[in-house]
Amino acid sequence: MVDSSAASDEKGKAGLFDKIKSIVPPLEERKKLIPLALMFFAILFNYTILRDTKDVLMVTAPKSGAEVIPFIKTYVNLPAAIGFTAIYSNLSDRMEQKDVFYTCVWPFLAFFSMFALVIYPNRTFLHPHALCDVLGAALPAGFGAPLAIVRNWSFAVFYVMAEMWGSVVASLLFWGFANEVTTVEEAKKYYPLFGLFANVALIFSGQYVRWVSGMRASLAPGVDAWAVSLRYLMGAVLAGGGVVLATFNHMQKNVVPTLAKNKVKAPKKKKTKMTMKESAKFLVSSPYIRNLAMLVISYGMCINIVEVSWKAKLKLAFPNPNAYSAFMGNFSSATGVVTLVMMLLGRTIFAKFGWRVAALVTPINLGITGLGFFALSIFSDFFAPITAALGTTPLMMAVFVGAAQNILSKSAKYSLFDPCKEMAYIPLDQDSKTKGKAAIDVIGNPLGKSGGALIQQILIFGVGSLGAATPYLAVILTALVISWIKSANSLAGQFNTAMEVNDAGPEATAAA
Repeated sequence: MVDSSAASDEKGKAGLFDKIKSIVPPLEERKKLIPLALMFFAILFNYTILRDTKDVLMVTAPKSGAEVIPFIKTYVNLPAAIGFTAIYSNLSDRMEQKDVFYTCVWPFLAFFSMFALVIYPNRTFLHPHALCDVLGAALPAGFGAPLAIVRNWSFAVFYVMAEMWGSVVASLLFWGFANEVTTVEEAKKYYPLFGLFANVALIFSGQYVRWVSGMRASLAPGVDAWAVSLRYLMGAVLAGGGVVLATFNHMQKNVVPTLAKNKVKAPKKKKTKMTMKESAKFLVSSPYIRNLAMLVISYGMCINIVEVSWKAKLKLAFPNPNAYSAFMGNFSSATGVVTLVMMLLGRTIFAKFGWRVAALVTPINLGITGLGFFALSIFSDFFAPITAALGTTPLMMAVFVGAAQNILSKSAKYSLFDPCKEMAYIPLDQDSKTKGKAAIDVIGNPLGKSGGALIQQILIFGVGSLGAATPYLAVILTALVISWIKSANSLAGQFNTAMEVNDAGPEATAAA
């Protein structure tokens, strides 16, 4: 009996050890996954700081506000994205991908450092306030938002560079590199968890922004508090950029060469150079890429339609830059916490329900929460007694409901939408991956946001204000979500087919 009991204990311990061992990735996978997680952590740490800072700068700038955001996205951000895509396509043809990575990251870090140390302290001399005052007196009131961009041009450039950090460094460079060094099976297991450390970064960076906001409130009178704050914020961005470059360099020297040795070399396909016109024609002619682009564009349009309306209410609630920045810091931290939970659920969703269900969670979630925010705005009189009973105002209720909408939508994006999108690239050939990804990530997302911004501009000029346009925006949001769901369903079938062909191997592809 004793021997039997001891054997049973030994068996139980062995079973527990095996279970733990099965959860921990093997060494061959860990050497890739840990550096990739660290890179993503640093990239999103920076992006959170930049995203919060760009809003504070532009929305609270002299004679500016949330209404300038649609104009920036349409007339500044989109042309910059198109220009970068042309440059990136050219760099990809002329340089190795690792050199393209370095060439793209360094200018961002240089600009953000220059902004804090040189541009912002000299903004009084650099911004043409007198000229804009003269133009503002001569032009109709509708030109106030475009003039605010010209008046605060360096802030607008910062806004665009901050947006581009997300689309270029996070979406294009990081995920492009991750797709090169991971297999499809590894992606299915670990892509939903890549954001685990990244969303811990959201929590830390949000609280860092909040700490900086509190620190500048205690500075001596006469000190330019926001200039001091910017130095701390951009110093953190520079440090995060250093971590990204150092980790990427480590992987290029110590990890990538070992992966190349282990891979079975396929016949090398001759690389064809394509003009921008040929690239666009190629992307439009591919139903797979077109559906993938629709997912990215739909997300950009939907989130922009809701977010700008929310930020307009946010400025009314927090007109002071310190208070605005502190709220955004807490907002980012809350986004990180919720996304961590979604990350853990994401792995289960992928495992149990597959790519299709995972891809549909984000549009359904955004549609429901977005319409809830608009309902609160449209029927504010109906909700007034409820908000009074809760000890708040309709404005503050709208701010917090809008914040909840943004948190839930962005957590779904980071935990499910982004991994789904990146998995969809894996079965594609190299040309489709490189140029298709550049066009979709760098143009698609700004095009979506610019499309949402253009809709808002038209409605503002048509009905007089963003508030009056709310019912129309709710209808447009509904139509976009339905189109998004349709594209996701179509892409799911194409992805599954492509994966079957990919798993069958080169012989099946050649036979087909």
